[in-house]
Amino acid sequence: MLPGVYYARKKSGEPYYRASITYLGKHISLGSYSTEQEAHLAYKLAGRVLRGSQDWRIDDYPSSCLLSFHKWVVLINVRDNRIYIKNPIYIMKSYFLYYIDINTVLKFDAEDLFYYARHKILKRGGHLFTTEYGMQINLMSRYGIKNYAVAGKDFRFVNGDDTDYRYSNIEIINRYNGVTKITKNGLPRYQAKIHINGDYIIGRYSTEEEAAIAYNKAINLLRDKGLNKNYSPNYIEGMDEIAYASMYQRIRISKKLRNIIV
Repeated sequence: MLPGVYYARKKSGEPYYRASITYLGKHISLGSYSTEQEAHLAYKLAGRVLRGSQDWRIDDYPSSCLLSFHKWVVLINVRDNRIYIKNPIYIMKSYFLYYIDINTVLKFDAEDLFYYARHKILKRGGHLFTTEYGMQINLMSRYGIKNYAVAGKDFRFVNGDDTDYRYSNIEIINRYNGVTKITKNGLPRYQAKIHINGDYIIGRYSTEEEAAIAYNKAINLLRDKGLNKNYSPNYIEGMDEIAYASMYQRIRISKKLRNIIV
């Protein structure tokens, strides 16, 4: 076998060739090829990239290349930062870049490096997600943002860059189900709304927590009236049972909703 090449067979018995290279004591897989020569050329190219310092950059990825773009990023990162990460990550000084593909680059805080080094980001239908224990985890859920949240209404990217997932760049506007932040006379208010056979306003409240509990109270009212829709109640983080019960009793919901017939 030529250097860097390993012979293998598919389940069907068809032969193929795997290429890999060792760098800083790490065994880096480069991919699978149909011929021994292709696998060897991929190995040689990887060696040139690893020895090439700044002569080979991520943006210099050739239009026709024996290495996948994913592997290209991995090689340049391990060369420049001397840290081998299997996912297509490039480490900057205080954050890192995650390359979904050559045209899509996400930014994350350094504190998330351990997570994304172990969890590959996938893109499907415009949605970004990782997988854990066979389940799809929406990227936005790591920021407390619901799957149905609307950008610009429920959350926003502060600098306008929707590829910048650093915590300082994501502002959550509406954290709770059925709650929307509004402005009245220049002051923030929180409107609670619930959908039955149309949208019904539950009320407007001084705090987000009050509006979230009003939504819960509306759910309970509708269930008592026999409406068994699949509403998701709000969990108020940091509030104990006594404080919750006190606020629940104090909060008023609209007369129109109290008198509704379902």
